[in-house]
Amino acid sequence: MALILQIETSTISCSVALSENGKTIAVKEATERNIHASSITPFIQEVMKDAGKEMSQLDAVAVSKGPGSYTGLRIGVSTAKGLCYALDIPLIGIDTLKVMASNTKINTGNSNSFFCPMIDARRMEVYTAVYDSALNEINPVSAKIIDQDSFADLLKDKQMVFFGDGAEKCMDTLGENPNATFINTFENSAADMSTEAFSRYNAQLFEDVAYFEPYYLKDFVATTPKAI
Repeated sequence: MALILQIETSTISCSVALSENGKTIAVKEATERNIHASSITPFIQEVMKDAGKEMSQLDAVAVSKGPGSYTGLRIGVSTAKGLCYALDIPLIGIDTLKVMASNTKINTGNSNSFFCPMIDARRMEVYTAVYDSALNEINPVSAKIIDQDSFADLLKDKQMVFFGDGAEKCMDTLGENPNATFINTFENSAADMSTEAFSRYNAQLFEDVAYFEPYYLKDFVATTPKAI
């Protein structure tokens, strides 16, 4: 028996789900910029209420650990760690890109392509990786600037599926390749974490709550507004 609260804030989606033994039983989410800080706590309260569960019944908290938005990850991980401290329960870190690939494979029923999740970074840059149909990592996680030569070695003789909030801006650059397929409806969701969270819970693959940090991939760069 495992009741796990799941938090996904790595992109503009703010998503909270509750799973029981690997099955999602409640979810609350919205896709809108800059709502994570104000929405995460109400969303948690809503999913617990919708499922008829109490916080004291939670067995663990799972959080999407990145890469992704610096601010979103910081808010999600801070919230998850706070709950784990308060409730004295374990923390589960979920690889954002791999879960994206896993659920896209399941939802599309595609077992012959490579899967390339993309999270929007700056300009033509994305956080990405490439996985085969068995979810083995073909290209490692990286911050990649997309141009016409990107993935050329793979697209030459392999179908690839591109998805995530960073994929749309790459369509003009890569979309003419006959081996490239784009999914425009993908949104990150905490509900997609249920199977992986339950698997890691059963294997007792927990994070050190005191020292766990998100996978930012790049250092945060603060910008100063220009004087008017």
